[in-house]
Amino acid sequence: MSGVACAGNGAGAPGGPVWTVPRAVGDTTGAPYRRPATMTSPSTDDRDLAALPIGMFDSGMGGLTVLHECLVTLPGENFAYVGDTARFPYGEKSREALELFAQQLTAFLETVPVKLIVVACYSATAAALPLLQERFSTPIVGVVMPGARAAVQTSRYRRIGVLATEATVASGAYPRAIHSLDEGAEVHQQACPGLVSFIEAGDVASQALADAVRGFTAPLKEKRPDVVIMGCTHYPLIAPMLQRFLGRDVTLVNPAAEIALEVEGILRRQGLARPADDHVGSYRFYATGDVDAFRAVGARFLQMPLTRVRKLSLDTLDALVAP
Repeated sequence: MSGVACAGNGAGAPGGPVWTVPRAVGDTTGAPYRRPATMTSPSTDDRDLAALPIGMFDSGMGGLTVLHECLVTLPGENFAYVGDTARFPYGEKSREALELFAQQLTAFLETVPVKLIVVACYSATAAALPLLQERFSTPIVGVVMPGARAAVQTSRYRRIGVLATEATVASGAYPRAIHSLDEGAEVHQQACPGLVSFIEAGDVASQALADAVRGFTAPLKEKRPDVVIMGCTHYPLIAPMLQRFLGRDVTLVNPAAEIALEVEGILRRQGLARPADDHVGSYRFYATGDVDAFRAVGARFLQMPLTRVRKLSLDTLDALVAP
């Protein structure tokens, strides 16, 4: 893999969109393009930095569950979200591929620019978070540790289950995160191959989905965890079904709410939080795949209309970080 061509490492990045503070509330994807402000020489005025959006990326629609929680917790913030739907799903990809994709999407968000990036994908977080934090100047938050922390704090019997993609399970990210907080906790992981494909397609109630969920939860239930982490951003969309098969005595942890609280804390400590007051934040979306499909399915995930979605080509991403 060649070097990263993005702001912050001395390499030149191609021109791209930047955030323009909107006059209207809501989806502002129609805001005009202009030359990006480089992050190599950020403004020293905290007011300018605070006005920048929070960046977020995922393999597809699942990260919209994280965005939803952030919109509730941080109503005054602006957001820029990228769904890499052309290369979905991530859970079956190699570590090397995930590292490349994550660097490309992070590099793109730095051209927007943004003040903080949330890797709203468990597979990408597990495979690439340390690499991203090392190579990019923008603060970057992953989705594994907030959920691990909530599970450790919630579990009474120190038996914690994890439902996740194959890539997340293979990485061992959750056991490492949980044991860094409680070395004696039991951690039982269950990979759920193919589950996100049902949900991404809008299927949250079919018999085929129910059969798949029953098959994945049965071996985990035998371990008798009292807390189970929904270790994929898609899974909160089927939380009632998961609860039904795991049983009422199991507490489901949705890391999305914890991530929103962590982002809020970071921005407040850095003095970069936007006051809610009467200002309602705005949001924009980019999709590497079919924008019409993203708009239609994404509205169900976010439970609000995605009136305009911009196409982000893979050629643009390859120009930022070459394969």
